[in-house]
Amino acid sequence: MEHYRPFHIVLVEPEIPPNTGNIARLCGATRTVLHLVGKLGFSTDDRALKRAGLDYWQEVDIRYWEDLDELKLAFPEGRFIYTSKKAAMSYVEMSFREGDFLVFGKETEGLPDKFLEANPDSCVRIPITGRVRSINLSTAAGIILYEALRQTGKLETGIKADDDRLKTES
Repeated sequence: MEHYRPFHIVLVEPEIPPNTGNIARLCGATRTVLHLVGKLGFSTDDRALKRAGLDYWQEVDIRYWEDLDELKLAFPEGRFIYTSKKAAMSYVEMSFREGDFLVFGKETEGLPDKFLEANPDSCVRIPITGRVRSINLSTAAGIILYEALRQTGKLETGIKADDDRLKTES
């Protein structure tokens, strides 16, 4: 029996409902756990949030946390990878592993510098050329998650919720 450790997308204080809804849909499509951390800039009942996720909410394993420390205490063996335009390493240079926690900051500010400074070897960025300062949060989450899935061979085999051979551990 194959054991699959799902990836985790962690959104720290997300502010824009459609971004979170799109990421929830991404998580449902890839069997990725979605963690919402801290104060949200919207209600999870928000119509825009639900609209972005369409009818896939029942497919999303979504968990709520007061802060990142609480999440890390719940997963002491978890490897947390922080995303920031300030990171030195490109996401394609990271060797992803099943079960990684991909951490994204709020849309307007990103992650606090203290996370980046404390974890320089676990910070990745998406290279951007030109005058654009950043990429939409849901786009960034998709780019990095799919690279992690590609590296771990999960794009070739697929991840199907109805596959009896596949058991999840989270």
